[in-house]
Amino acid sequence: MAIKKRKTTAARQPAARPVALLIATRKGAFILKSDGARRTWRTTGPFFLGQIVHHMVLDPRDGRTLLASTSTGHLGPTMMKSMDHGRTWKEVAKPPAFPKAPEGEQGRSVNHTFWLAPGHASEPGVWFAGTAPQGLFRSADGGNSWEPYSSINDDPQYRKWMGSEKDGTPDGPKLHSIIIDPRDSKHMLFGMSGGGVHETFDGGKSWQVIIEGMDVVEGFNFDPKDPSFHDPHCVRMCPSNPDRLYQQNHCGIYRRDGKGAWVRIGRSMPKQVGDIGFPLVLHPRDDNTAWVFPMDGTQVWPRVSPDGKPAAYVTKNGGKTWQRQDKGLPRAQGWFTVKRQAMCGDARDPVGLYFGTTGGEVWASRNEGTQWTCVARHLPEIYALEAAG
Repeated sequence: MAIKKRKTTAARQPAARPVALLIATRKGAFILKSDGARRTWRTTGPFFLGQIVHHMVLDPRDGRTLLASTSTGHLGPTMMKSMDHGRTWKEVAKPPAFPKAPEGEQGRSVNHTFWLAPGHASEPGVWFAGTAPQGLFRSADGGNSWEPYSSINDDPQYRKWMGSEKDGTPDGPKLHSIIIDPRDSKHMLFGMSGGGVHETFDGGKSWQVIIEGMDVVEGFNFDPKDPSFHDPHCVRMCPSNPDRLYQQNHCGIYRRDGKGAWVRIGRSMPKQVGDIGFPLVLHPRDDNTAWVFPMDGTQVWPRVSPDGKPAAYVTKNGGKTWQRQDKGLPRAQGWFTVKRQAMCGDARDPVGLYFGTTGGEVWASRNEGTQWTCVARHLPEIYALEAAG
């Protein structure tokens, strides 16, 4: 009797999870969600239509809480919170604010909250925020109420480094790039534009300035030892190696290993492009791989793509060499740039890369920058872009 062979099927692979892009713009917020293959995208929103949204971040510790920093025109800055992936929103009870100055003294007021950062995995409910003008704030209740963190907001030396509220970047000086070491909740860093990069190992009780090796703008007799002359645009810590930092600066691209000095790795970029820009993205599993998106760094600082030919650049050897990645991007007349919070990556393999432009477009790459596709158009000017999922 013939024996029938049982059909065998290959083990079914679990479906890949979608990626959600959290888009903060000059006129509201949007969420762009992919299918599992990251081939098709669907837009929801706008949320807070007409309001400036500076940053929108998902809490990775619970996977559902969203915080959004907004500015509401004549009502001023505030913060919104969602506990259901953005379906419903509620204004927080106490957004970041500087203490009221004593009578007769001039105080400071928060123009907007520029940067949001979830706290350490061991501290659920803890968030940090950086403001313009520069201030560092902490929430211990999931973002519902905020208090000044550490003493830097009113420290005379820090106030000097922060400069005047009328100086610095557009919309005023900003505190940004708040980084919490995944190994140690007391080890933190932040950047100030301007004002340098700062680090604490004791939970904010004391801070040290880490600007050694960073250049200053030539031709102005700036003292490189003075933090107020340094303008870090974006600082990132390698997920796979927290002892390595990368930085995109007003004066170049840098890497720092351990407690050493910053090394300007952007000097190996093509000279006709330069190493000036705003955003910086790191590979989640390879500390030698990083992406930047250069802008025109000529004397007049036009803040557009060099020659109107936008491109990302990648290093796969810690900054020794860089490769241009422009396949699919405009070959000419692409006069946009990408702000410091508006480029990000996911954790998939291969890594997905995404950037939002000042012209309201979102571009995506499913293969680590080899090929780019425009996945959203006609949005307002994009301020920040975060990948979740």
